[in-house]
Amino acid sequence: MASFNSYLERIDLDFWREMCRENGTLRHYEPGDCFLEEGSVARYMGYVERGTLKYVATDSRGNGHVFNFEFPGGFVASFPDSIYNRKSKYSVIANSDCDIWCLPIVLLRERLLDDKDFELVIAKTSENVFGQVYDMLLDSYRVTPKQRYELLIAQHPQIFESFQLKDVASFLRITPTHLSRLRKKN
Repeated sequence: MASFNSYLERIDLDFWREMCRENGTLRHYEPGDCFLEEGSVARYMGYVERGTLKYVATDSRGNGHVFNFEFPGGFVASFPDSIYNRKSKYSVIANSDCDIWCLPIVLLRERLLDDKDFELVIAKTSENVFGQVYDMLLDSYRVTPKQRYELLIAQHPQIFESFQLKDVASFLRITPTHLSRLRKKN
């Protein structure tokens, strides 16, 4: 099965995983804990050893909208904004008990000053994250909600074992009622 976040298939996972494990601290997050809060500059990027998280953006009315999920073996970050000391435009919230190797962003900033090869790693990772986000944006215009649901279930049939219906509905940009109807039809 393909990874949930396609950029993970196009970056050097071993490099990032080992960097987090060797230079980071393993931290535990309870469901509902914020790994990263919208409007703040991230202090860490993390490698998810165990658990699931959701990325949530807040609209002008204060409503949160889930736009991505993270699973074990993935990474959580405000990337590349945190490296450039910019505030995050979203929150990352633990959906279940999580163990995350937290790597201080300051270490990445310091390494960028001295290591030109690391600059290329950052550029390649940023390019691949951007590619995934851009594909998601285009799909929001060219793929119907029903098709988005069918693709999600085909690629990740256990999504409802990890996330609540309301979060999956938010991710698909439909109401929970609409999602329930789609589930009954399939």
